[in-house]
Amino acid sequence: MSHASEQPHAPFLRLVRGNPGPEETAALVAVLTARARAIQAAREAEAAERAPASGWRDRGRLVRRPLAPGPGAWRGSFRPG
Repeated sequence: MSHASEQPHAPFLRLVRGNPGPEETAALVAVLTARARAIQAAREAEAAERAPASGWRDRGRLVRRPLAPGPGAWRGSFRPG
């Protein structure tokens, strides 16, 4: 029985020109990894902005309703509504 994990994988990164040393290859991998992480963070931030806001997080619910002018409004101005 053969598992998929036992088969060799193709290289993720292949250098086609030049003869880079181990330090240069490591630097290239570090830059590409940092760029990929930055792109992923930007995508997650964009997705969070598009998500609808929860009603529990809305601070507007803590604000008192506006006072309605009219007869006896002054009496109700000090009572919670």
